[in-house]
Amino acid sequence: MADAQKTILKLILSLPSPVLRAMSGGGVVYKGGRTLDPRFQFFAHAAKKLPPMSSLSPAEAVAGSARGLAAVQGPLEPGVRTESLSIEGPNGAIPCRAYRPENQDSAAPLIVYAHMGGGVIGDLETCHAFCSVLARIVRTAVISVDYRLAPDHKFPAGLEDVLAAYRWARDNTARFGAASAPPAIGGDSMGGNFAAIVAQEMKRTGEPQPAAQILIYPAVDVASETPSMTTYADAYPLTRATMDWFMGHYMGADADPADPRVSPDKTEDLTGLAPAVIATAGFDPLVDQGEAYAKRLKAAGVPVLYRCYDSLAHGFTAFTGAIPAADSACREIAGLVKETFDQWVD
Repeated sequence: MADAQKTILKLILSLPSPVLRAMSGGGVVYKGGRTLDPRFQFFAHAAKKLPPMSSLSPAEAVAGSARGLAAVQGPLEPGVRTESLSIEGPNGAIPCRAYRPENQDSAAPLIVYAHMGGGVIGDLETCHAFCSVLARIVRTAVISVDYRLAPDHKFPAGLEDVLAAYRWARDNTARFGAASAPPAIGGDSMGGNFAAIVAQEMKRTGEPQPAAQILIYPAVDVASETPSMTTYADAYPLTRATMDWFMGHYMGADADPADPRVSPDKTEDLTGLAPAVIATAGFDPLVDQGEAYAKRLKAAGVPVLYRCYDSLAHGFTAFTGAIPAADSACREIAGLVKETFDQWVD
């Protein structure tokens, strides 16, 4: 049944843009100077018939998100093989998955990647297709981290798992045929939050900087208001209400939203951090803060490649099998990572 539904969905999404827009409540969706991709518009319209995530329990949200993403995610890239891993973390084993391309470049650094999900939902499947895109285009191994989730494991549990996985990967690059340089650290949304914090934490502890930081629509400031939080407050799939729901589960009663280990943009000194690839989505409450962090890094002398995909929405890395523009963006981001490695990594 799942395959049949996926086939029907693919046929619908192949319809001309005007038809898709007509099926999605009418005309073009235009906000903040941006026009939403018609396929994202279709999904946003369909989602109005479902209960909002903020009305669900975490368990219901985990299950519902997994079902939804399974229908829109692309396949594993050809020529990329996977391996299940178990890394010892601060609170037991951390499940991980390694991606190895057949044409791997032994001079390219390893990439450690953390999935999206607000620290509450998501798993290794959430970023499965995108990690394989990274592996194939950058021609390096990628390790995806299945970190602990709130509310059972509140801040800083997930962050501690990603830090532990990063340090383990740094000590085991040879096992994956990667360069001996420190790995790159990457992630999308909350995973981007973790990636930014890992780079900052390496500086705080005097450890080598990652080869690069890959921040895709990152949540870097949960303590401040920006115009995009209002303009795109009702965007699909990340609404302002959903953001509040995530943080309500992620942070304990004693957590400070302005703590740099929650909001890395609150760190005053950004000098000396790893070269960054930062990508944002136009229809996203987080778009302003991702752009602002890119500008702050540049001002601090950090090499930055920044792209905003104006027509796309938050979470687009998981839509590569349903939205051609999302697939193209993911491949461009992987190309930017390779460009960063070629230019800045010895």
